[in-house]
Amino acid sequence: MQAVGGHLVPVAPAYGEGCVTGLVPALMEGDLVAGGWPSWIPDEVLGARRTLLLVLDGLGWEQLRERRSTAPTLTGFAGGAITTVAPSTTAAALTSIATGEPPGRHGVVGYRIAVGGPDRPTHSEVLNVLRWSTGGGDARRRHDPRDFQPCEVFGSQWPPVVTRELFADSGFTAAHLSDTRLLGYRDRSGLVDRVIEAFGGGEPFVYAYWDDIDRIAHEFGLADRYEDELAACDSMVGELAERLPAGTAIVVTADHGLVHVGENLVHLPSSVTTLLDGQSGEARFRWLHSRPGAAADLLAACHEAFDPVGWVRSVDEVVSDGWLGPEVTAVARARLGDVAVLARDPVAFVDPAESTSIDLIGRHGSLTADEMLVPVLAAVT
Repeated sequence: MQAVGGHLVPVAPAYGEGCVTGLVPALMEGDLVAGGWPSWIPDEVLGARRTLLLVLDGLGWEQLRERRSTAPTLTGFAGGAITTVAPSTTAAALTSIATGEPPGRHGVVGYRIAVGGPDRPTHSEVLNVLRWSTGGGDARRRHDPRDFQPCEVFGSQWPPVVTRELFADSGFTAAHLSDTRLLGYRDRSGLVDRVIEAFGGGEPFVYAYWDDIDRIAHEFGLADRYEDELAACDSMVGELAERLPAGTAIVVTADHGLVHVGENLVHLPSSVTTLLDGQSGEARFRWLHSRPGAAADLLAACHEAFDPVGWVRSVDEVVSDGWLGPEVTAVARARLGDVAVLARDPVAFVDPAESTSIDLIGRHGSLTADEMLVPVLAAVT
């Protein structure tokens, strides 16, 4: 986070500069920023015969920088930090990586998104994007993933995508990886094998995704289990470097970082809940939907309740500040709430309607440096 006048301010996404939205256009499409090759992508990638883009879900720059000895291969690569998107969450960020577009354009504006029901123009239910379900169950028929996210992925070039087998038929995969060739794996060695096979078949670009850093941090926090998983990922990258053909660029990035929250839960007071029609978003970037005519009162009540631990913004402020990108389509705007409440401190805002199978210890979604800064690291075999 940056400090202005002694107060911490949000780390805004650097759209058009060093941001995950620029990776695929530069690496795959040759759509370079004005002035040539982006300065935030290591020069080592230039001239490589083929490129692997490996996304390690949850690998924040700040967490990696503090654990250099745990990940000697990764920290030995060239590169540095860029920003992810807002909110700093998997659904929005992975869609932005695949499409090269900010959330305001592709419309996947969070983890839990308010969506219109069949008889109401405003939101009547909340879509869990990763499960592609609502309170009524599987939502793929009512909210077609391909229509929900209309942007082209990977410049319509149909590259191979190496991901877990169990994700292949999910609604979220259909939304953000709809025009790709999925190569499934079951474990870490399977990921390595699928990548090697793809390049062995002559592919110039391969996208691979691994999610266990994020999963471990959610369940166990940023402690021993987290460091064990980071070390295992570092070894996986080392194996890829040894086995890939000469002249292959390995580019490693992430969708977001993490904050150790633990049991620091903030329940919404009655001064706020009496003005609510519902909630969406995530625990560290909560969208609050006001009752008709109560948006101004809700904003004031949220400032009073949450300024000590977070940032409170109206939807107009979020849009005008460009957090979701330079453009927010009408469809994307309709999926937002009236007031955004973002965690600045290591806390999570509780929505009673949100259920998880485990107590989440590590969290993300907000605009702190720990969540917003992700690595772009590269080496050529």
